[in-house]
Amino acid sequence: MYLLFTLFIASLIGIIVLIGRKLLILRKGETFDQEQIILEVPFIEEIKNATGKNIKKIGYVGLVTTIRLYVKSANFLKDQYQETRESIKNFRNRNKTLEELSEQKEISRFLKIISEYKHKIRVIKHKIKEEETSL
Repeated sequence: MYLLFTLFIASLIGIIVLIGRKLLILRKGETFDQEQIILEVPFIEEIKNATGKNIKKIGYVGLVTTIRLYVKSANFLKDQYQETRESIKNFRNRNKTLEELSEQKEISRFLKIISEYKHKIRVIKHKIKEEETSL
């Protein structure tokens, strides 16, 4: 705060000194030598080409920046989603026992059918052995 106030006062004093010099010169009766400033304006085509090139460069930089931000934010969100998903899964499974987990997992239909066929085959084999031994 004090730095800004000091800079303001210094600039104000500088402006007062510049205006004071001009007033002293006017009191002495001298006139200002006004120099005519001639602005050289380049051709309109040169300005048009230069601005076109600069706009293209700025457009390419903006496009690349936008794509980078999109990819980085997408990857960041994907990683955060996976971490959150894992933490929720771990939180849910923390209090469950192994028995509860095994009960919850459902056996696929194909495996059920195969296990039933195996059981039927064992029963048939057992019956065949009993008939052979009884003979």
